[in-house]
Amino acid sequence: MKHTLRSFFSICLVLSLTLIQAQETTPVKSDPKTAKTEQIIPKAPLPLVKISPEIIKNDSIPVKTDRYGVRVGVDLYKLTRALYDKDYKGIELVGDYRLTKKYFLAAELGNENKTTDDDRVNFTTKGSYIKAGFDYNAYENWLDMENIISIGMRYGFSTFNQQLNSYRIYNANPYFGEVPVIPSGKKFDGLSASWIEVVAGVKAKVFDNVFMGFSLRLNRLVTNKEPENFSNLYIPGFNRTYDGSFGVGFNYTVTYFVPIYKKKVKPFAIPKKVEKK
Repeated sequence: MKHTLRSFFSICLVLSLTLIQAQETTPVKSDPKTAKTEQIIPKAPLPLVKISPEIIKNDSIPVKTDRYGVRVGVDLYKLTRALYDKDYKGIELVGDYRLTKKYFLAAELGNENKTTDDDRVNFTTKGSYIKAGFDYNAYENWLDMENIISIGMRYGFSTFNQQLNSYRIYNANPYFGEVPVIPSGKKFDGLSASWIEVVAGVKAKVFDNVFMGFSLRLNRLVTNKEPENFSNLYIPGFNRTYDGSFGVGFNYTVTYFVPIYKKKVKPFAIPKKVEKK
């Protein structure tokens, strides 16, 4: 009997010590209003996940860059005109260099050989020209587009010669019939002209680094060295003269872009809202 009571009291003592230790290690939350306490069961810690640097790199936003370099090409209009116009031969090389985000240095270099056959005169013009100036890109590209809608100016200079092939004397009284053609062959060398151009054009990227474009030009003569008794009715690079000093031009180009370096595009700053007091 004594042995049984001693075993019972030993078991009760062990259970009491176990309950006291559990109360000391388990945090409790007490409510001062109700004077009640409740145990806070700690949550199991979350497992640690190792994030690969490649995941961070792929999820990051790529930095936008603008490419800077040289674009060179040819005027397809002048190059193909000789296929259907037996009185014309010519070529024009075009190029530009991206100076800033919006401005491009631009130039054209060409040579023309054209025979003009009017009602009263037939003459041949041969010569070369160069134009230099700038273009301003007014188009705001998005993503990685590199298209251009531009307006710009050029200063052109041409050296050439004229050959008078034949002419007719003006007959104010057609009663006596048409005046016959008079052959000439007289040549005028050492001619030159310079002018200002206003240029409006478009360039669009059709393949990687390949651009197609066209431009319209309004010309105004600055200097014009003419021979005696003959007017420069056609000037290489300037085209046909109208009213003595104005001209118009057009080209249709294919160009290839050679990238040289890149610049990072600064992101737009978002203005902070000022809290009203």
